[in-house]
Amino acid sequence: MTDSTDFRLTRRRFLRASGATVLGGLAAPALAQNGPFDPLRENDPNLRRNIATFRARSWQPYFSSTANGAILVDIDSRALHYWSADQSIYRVYPTSVPISEDLTRRGRTSVTRKVEGPSWAPTPSMKRRNPDWPDFVPPGPDNPLGTHALYLGWQYYRIHGTHDTRKIGRPSSNGCIGLYNEHIAELFSMVSPGAQVLLI
Repeated sequence: MTDSTDFRLTRRRFLRASGATVLGGLAAPALAQNGPFDPLRENDPNLRRNIATFRARSWQPYFSSTANGAILVDIDSRALHYWSADQSIYRVYPTSVPISEDLTRRGRTSVTRKVEGPSWAPTPSMKRRNPDWPDFVPPGPDNPLGTHALYLGWQYYRIHGTHDTRKIGRPSSNGCIGLYNEHIAELFSMVSPGAQVLLI
């Protein structure tokens, strides 16, 4: 293992590159922090680190089976866990989460459809909070849904990518769950409509 300073300085790169890797049935260890590493704040007790994010989990406490595949989103640890229907695949991804509790939805739903190159339109409540936002954004680098989106059974809620990688690991969304574009592309390729989703 490298010395602690080198490890911390490469933490964000490590998180991004290996956050979804699973070796021997266990998620690869990764550490995330809220903001760029600042050696002067290393001992700051108010700096919250998201160390538990990549702890491997078992699906059994959350689902009765993994039929159709199962997605668990842990809002507190800012991680998405995925199990394939036959349990041969298990992945863990770092996520962005809603910016406030009133925008956070928890409970059970499912993936209703998948869209590659999604367009985006703000919800009525987003438009009220941000009247200067555009009414519609086509697919592309300015689209807040990134390259892929999994639409959920709840209106306006998505699991999607983001072009703004600073959002991952932070409370930064208006209700959706965001992943790095390369991670949502991988998840998108494995998930089918009907997959179970649980947000806790």
